[in-house]
Amino acid sequence: MTSVRALLRVGPAVDLSGIDPRSTPGLPGRKVTGDDVKGWAREQLTPLGAELARHQEMLYAAAKASGDKRRLLLVLQAMDCGGKDGTIKKVAGAMNPLGLHIVAFGPPTEEERRHDFLWRIRRALPAAGRVGAFNRSHYEDVLVARVDSLVTERTWKSRYWQINGFEQELVNNGYALVKVMLQISYEEQRARLLERLTDPTKHWKYNPADVDARARWADYQAAYQDALSRCGTDHAPWYVVPGDRKWYRDWAVANLVLETFRDMHLSYPKPDFDLEEERRRLAADRESPLVRA
Repeated sequence: MTSVRALLRVGPAVDLSGIDPRSTPGLPGRKVTGDDVKGWAREQLTPLGAELARHQEMLYAAAKASGDKRRLLLVLQAMDCGGKDGTIKKVAGAMNPLGLHIVAFGPPTEEERRHDFLWRIRRALPAAGRVGAFNRSHYEDVLVARVDSLVTERTWKSRYWQINGFEQELVNNGYALVKVMLQISYEEQRARLLERLTDPTKHWKYNPADVDARARWADYQAAYQDALSRCGTDHAPWYVVPGDRKWYRDWAVANLVLETFRDMHLSYPKPDFDLEEERRRLAADRESPLVRA
């Protein structure tokens, strides 16, 4: 069976217009899923989540017990309403919050603007043994910064090689990177924006600026294509997940993370004490200290 990573990985000549946001690459056929494909995919999040949690625990245990420096970082990028929050809730939410480090990046603060664009990213990186999830990331500085002309063309173009160098540094220091673009259609974005205006519980999510950005859809698609093409490397590849179907999106991202975990060949650390001796000590200490008192 072809891995989900192999199916969703994009190369240097990526064409986003050729990726159907409603497609479901890697999903098994009806012989496996039955007629209710959506229901099957949602049910699969339970065993997938259990496997993610087990690997996360092994990652955390290795760091705590033996100083293992490895960690995993999930980077999520998407157009507005692309599903970044929902993906983190469904995928990262299956893991132990004590081992998670989730950061959402908004417009840079005044302090952040006084530093290099990677400064705030470095400060937000997960510690050894943790799983990090970035809702938006350093790629905003070759996306929004480019489309809205916040910096010169020379500046944002120079950032591609800076990003590649930064990500190589991370990998050299024990990071496993899972970079995912959630690709939704123009029509789906409109439907989700309208839902936010219709549902009172989602009014707080609506931002009029999203409609302004929507008018620059073609510019953003071009910026994404360049970012994916120029910063998709062997050590830090990009995956494009069709995002119109939320149930597929969650299933696909969970599999991307799990396949990456498996490639790390994690295991529980061996004890640095004598197991039999500790069992003997506990067996000999059966009387409660309250009784002895």
